[in-house]
Amino acid sequence: MSVDKATVAKIASLARIRVTDAEVEAMVPELNQILDWVEQLGEVDCAGVEPMTAVIPNTLRLRDDIVDADPLTGGNVRDKVLANAPAPEHGFFGVPKVIE
Repeated sequence: MSVDKATVAKIASLARIRVTDAEVEAMVPELNQILDWVEQLGEVDCAGVEPMTAVIPNTLRLRDDIVDADPLTGGNVRDKVLANAPAPEHGFFGVPKVIE
């Protein structure tokens, strides 16, 4: 794929970026080099390579999930929370129907 001056000008117009003719001239070879590099990446055989999220192995540091660890902020306070609700229903917050 090749980019010409008209394509660069159209992209700049769509992106609402003001570019001069000199800047358009400079962008044409740069964009063509980028597209050539992307085509080279498409030629790389990556079969058998596992996807990764980082270049170093990471593991999440998790804490133990302890229910009711703190009596003030722990669980089992549903009734206290729902006491402030305007329309509690069946142990949940009642909300108006928004979907027919």
